[in-house]
Amino acid sequence: MEKTAATLLSIAMLAAFLLVGFGLRLAFRADTRKQGRLMVLAGLILVANVLILVV
Repeated sequence: MEKTAATLLSIAMLAAFLLVGFGLRLAFRADTRKQGRLMVLAGLILVANVLILVV
C-alpha cells in the first residue's frame, strides 16, 4: 500500500473513533440523543469503508 493511502486510511480511522466516542457522549444526553446516534452511525460506516478498502 502506498504511503499516501496508508496515511489517509489512518486519518479516516482516527476520525471514525472520534465520531463514535463523541457520538456516544452525545447519545447519553437527552437533548442531543439524535445527533449522537447519527455520529455513531457515521463513525461505524467510516470504519466499514476502511475495512472494505483494506481487505
